[in-house]
Amino acid sequence: MMANYLLEIGLEEMPAHLVSAASAQLETRMAAFLKENRVSFDSIAKFSTPRRLAVLVSGLSDTSESIDEAVKGPSAKIAKDNEGNWSKAIQGFSRGQGLTPDDLVLQGDYYYANKHVAGISTANILKTVGDELISRMQFSTYMKWANNSFLFVRPIQWIVSLLDDVVMPFELLDVTASNVTYGHRFLHDGEIVLANALDYEESLKAAFVVADAAARKATIETQIETIATARNWQIYLEPGLLEEVTNLVEYPTAFVGDFDAKYLEVPEEVLVTSMREHQRYFEVRDSSSALQPHFISVRNGNDAHLENVAKGNQKVLVARLEDAEFFWREDQKLNISDLVEKLKKVTFHEKIGSVYAHMQRVKIIAETIGKAISLSTEDRAKLDRAADIYKFDLLTGMVGEFDELQGVMGEKYALLAGEDAKVATSIREHYLPISADGVLPETELGAVLAIADKLDTLLSFFTVGLIPSGSNDPYALRRATAGILRIIESQKWDISLTTIVDELYTLDLNGFKYTNQAEVMQFINGRVAKMLEGSARYDIIDAVLATGSLDVADLSETAKALDARVSDDTFKTSVENLARVINLSRKLETDPTINETIFENTFEKDLFAAVADLSLVGTSDEKIDALFGLSTPITNFFDNTMVMIDDEALKLNRLSLLADIASKTSDIVDFTKILTK
Repeated sequence: MMANYLLEIGLEEMPAHLVSAASAQLETRMAAFLKENRVSFDSIAKFSTPRRLAVLVSGLSDTSESIDEAVKGPSAKIAKDNEGNWSKAIQGFSRGQGLTPDDLVLQGDYYYANKHVAGISTANILKTVGDELISRMQFSTYMKWANNSFLFVRPIQWIVSLLDDVVMPFELLDVTASNVTYGHRFLHDGEIVLANALDYEESLKAAFVVADAAARKATIETQIETIATARNWQIYLEPGLLEEVTNLVEYPTAFVGDFDAKYLEVPEEVLVTSMREHQRYFEVRDSSSALQPHFISVRNGNDAHLENVAKGNQKVLVARLEDAEFFWREDQKLNISDLVEKLKKVTFHEKIGSVYAHMQRVKIIAETIGKAISLSTEDRAKLDRAADIYKFDLLTGMVGEFDELQGVMGEKYALLAGEDAKVATSIREHYLPISADGVLPETELGAVLAIADKLDTLLSFFTVGLIPSGSNDPYALRRATAGILRIIESQKWDISLTTIVDELYTLDLNGFKYTNQAEVMQFINGRVAKMLEGSARYDIIDAVLATGSLDVADLSETAKALDARVSDDTFKTSVENLARVINLSRKLETDPTINETIFENTFEKDLFAAVADLSLVGTSDEKIDALFGLSTPITNFFDNTMVMIDDEALKLNRLSLLADIASKTSDIVDFTKILTK
């Protein structure tokens, strides 16, 4: 008979950003727990609110699966002593399996214990959930409470453990699992006694808790869409904000709030940031997408006294908008040059120096990149100006209050001060991307400044020994490096990041000298490898990375071109031939010199001619096709020509021919790293 099991962990309120991951983890761990214990089930439904994490397992078997297993023991060589008696090793093994040595079976060179493991009741297994599942959950943030050493995302208040209508009791700290749960903190008093695991969702709904997060999100979407349709508004349900709001409430009710239209004179980005980031409101736009003096929020409760709730929310928002309006007005009185001068006293990092010094280094790096990509004289002058001032907005009142707007306000204030539009745009874009898959700079100047800023951050932190280790990356250097690589890829510049970094390590940057170059390059290569993950087989990725290139787009295209040919009939032979060429060429200890006049056979001449005709231009597909086209002349060469012979002149000539081929592949792929078996 199939059963249903409910596990609910009641908690003090969790931060909204932790709820979804914690819920998914509980579901995953429950599935793994049942699988490890050989308990079959049909499905697992997950539930979550700020105050609870729960799973409902359907179709549980009554007992775990019985299995027969063969446990490998000692080898036959050590099973008996010289007199034919069972050795201590075999006796110890059999005793550990609950058997005698005579019960063991010799299979090949080893003794095995054939065991029948009977299934046990699912009920008994579920009583271990506390120690085996809940206590093993992991979070990015933990709390410790009372006198316990136990850590969890938030203090545990209650636990429900219910198999159909029977409590599966266990204790975790001072909490005993039961069939008692709790409804909404303010809208429902007292305990909810669950008669059956299947009553969970409906019982909570009656107590003003929508336990299914997906259903809660859908309710919020429907409520907001209903309001928007009635008023002919456009509401952008930003996914991150919608997810956060869903995880802030147990019983959602959407409502409308208003603010004075005078605040619309403040930049739109400030208003949207105030509403989204600080208050978790959805901004309102009209049919032409113009921002309106209204917002939609979601309360954790029903529609009682909703007008008072709206007034309270309006009051909080207006206080923020008053500050924003004040900063917007006062910041325009400031002088950019004065703010830049004050950055000399603002610390970038105590081991590195001031923000101003950082900007001075960035200016030199930007000039270096500008030359490499052949920026016009006019644009290089604008880039210099941007690098001179691009951090000034850090000292404005608006950015001090809304740090999410750094760069955004810099662009606006720069334009108001009469700066060139390209300069202003690059000030905003230098922060991009702000996430792993975030928006990239669109302009060339913005891209250069963004790379220069991130490069100095990376190189200067490595110089003073602040290098990421393991998962620890407090200065977001991995994100900065990935940003550099993504920007170069998106701009399609024909430049070498390796060459640029090499040049930077030769410069004296106003008394600051970069060090730890090898570690920096290893770190960058690691980011390149991370970005290539999943694009091809791991050995093919290793093979393209071995070229030393940091061009993510080119490396990715080459890896995909090779990966697409793995099943081709010619792949194995072509790769092995080119790998053999590369390996043999490494035996040449002098510079390669090819003398056509001493070729002894047509196969040498044919290979030489094929290499002379080789064209490695065009797409990655075309380059790989060209290299694979050498396979037949290489095969003929090796079948009919000895390379490592006594005649030194002929040997060196043949090695030089192979070295010529190897040199042409070195910038594309290292074929010796590709597996063909």
